Amino acid sequence: MPDLYSNLHLVIRWLHVIAGITWIGHLYFFNFVNVPLQGALDDAAKKAVNPQLMPRALWWFRWGAMITFLAGLTLFVLTYFYTPGVGLGATSLLMETGQLTQRAMWILFGMLLGFIMWFNVWFIIWPTQKKLLTGKVPQAEIPAARKKALLTSRVNTFLSGPMLFGMLAPSHYGAISSGAFLMAVGVGVLVIWASIRGSAQVGKLT
Repeated sequence: MPDLYSNLHLVIRWLHVIAGITWIGHLYFFNFVNVPLQGALDDAAKKAVNPQLMPRALWWFRWGAMITFLAGLTLFVLTYFYTPGVGLGATSLLMETGQLTQRAMWILFGMLLGFIMWFNVWFIIWPTQKKLLTGKVPQAEIPAARKKALLTSRVNTFLSGPMLFGMLAPSHYGAISSGAFLMAVGVGVLVIWASIRGSAQVGKLT
């Protein structure tokens, strides 16, 4: 790949993927590992474990989300709104005969879910966890704050299945239809639901 565009495209794609692995990996850690663990700890154990564990995990979690988001937007522009030697403007990957391509529909679907997940991380989950970790939540409001963070994290976990399908489909699936769309949502959500159920059962068996 001798040209600057191809090399830049590869670097940003790599950054998007590695940051996405970091983000979603921590999301799954929180939901499949940490939530069952927290349920098994008493308050004394939580006070000993969480100040060491959670700040580190949340740092990688939120910045993984941010870098994934920014690199993804850059990659979208480079792929769908830029043609080397021509400049900015909708490419044939985005529009064809005046309509969105099926490839673009998939990626926009994935991007929409990814944006919701990013927003939840930076404006709901992280601010709530930060207040909990710094003791800024009144004692009586702690259960509600923990529930708020957990429910939002659960929403992100369920969205991650269809989101990942939408991200991969443009290059590996292509065609979109109501049946394919429902399959992406249904299978994605089902896999996450089974994983959450399975994580609870693993804790009982160990």
